[in-house]
Amino acid sequence: MNIVFMGTPDFAACSLQRLIDERYSVSGVFCQPDKPKNRGHKLAACAVKETALAAGLTVYQPEKLKDGTAFETLKQLAPDIVVVVAYGRILPENMLSLPKYGCVNVHGSLLPTYRGSAPIQRAVLSGDKITGVSTMYLSAGMDEGDIILTSETEIGETETSGQLFERLAPMGAELLIKTLRAIEDGTAPRIPQDGSCATYAPPLSKEESPIDWSREPRMVLKHIFGMQPWPCATAELGGTAFKIFSGERTGRTSARAPGTVVAAGKKGIEVVCGGGETILVTELQAAGGKRMTAGAYLLGHPMEV
Repeated sequence: MNIVFMGTPDFAACSLQRLIDERYSVSGVFCQPDKPKNRGHKLAACAVKETALAAGLTVYQPEKLKDGTAFETLKQLAPDIVVVVAYGRILPENMLSLPKYGCVNVHGSLLPTYRGSAPIQRAVLSGDKITGVSTMYLSAGMDEGDIILTSETEIGETETSGQLFERLAPMGAELLIKTLRAIEDGTAPRIPQDGSCATYAPPLSKEESPIDWSREPRMVLKHIFGMQPWPCATAELGGTAFKIFSGERTGRTSARAPGTVVAAGKKGIEVVCGGGETILVTELQAAGGKRMTAGAYLLGHPMEV
């Protein structure tokens, strides 16, 4: 089976590496163009490009998909199937219909929930207890294609989006291999999605960073964990703006308003949430400072309560 792979970030690179390890024939790899990174703004290759080049695969980085150039490249590669994992672009109809077995996608949710670009983060932010990965046949609509296989997992109460990414990436790679084997032997199912059950997962933005302390404690913590590694939860505590990385429930209550700091010491900063229960902020970063425990920060920056 001749495969063309399309993907960009670490999540996709895991699936590409698995194809390489399983000795599938990958005739070409498409990824997004190199982008400026870090303070020096030097162009940097994405994880998929690095993985492909390390394996001696040919890499294509088209600026556009709809001008016909990418289609001609794909036509010359003559894939039996196209595997798409977090490519970051919508394939035009002529590319979708070209391969013999179509285009299959690995998606970081249990479809039809969380269609879109940030399914993993949205699952954590929503406080979901279960998530997973799905493989599907790509269609013209965003993540609307027929489902092939799914695999589910529990979300840890203190698991960040970044940690969940790291767990779901190999799960997605494993599911991809099972999917390709099923397609090859003719046993792959096609399960139409129920659009009435669909939810959407738009990309995160910095505007979502501020913590809403009026929410109940579990959801405040889910916000803190869900916003990592980017853009991170933020809050102003004791007159200082922070990025907030970790916290825990205290089991204590206060009659003071949500967002009020009621204690600050070596264990952390205790803040009132909706319903009166408090949480303890245990890890943070002040503007221009380093990420550290709240207790360590308070040693040099006492906070009045």
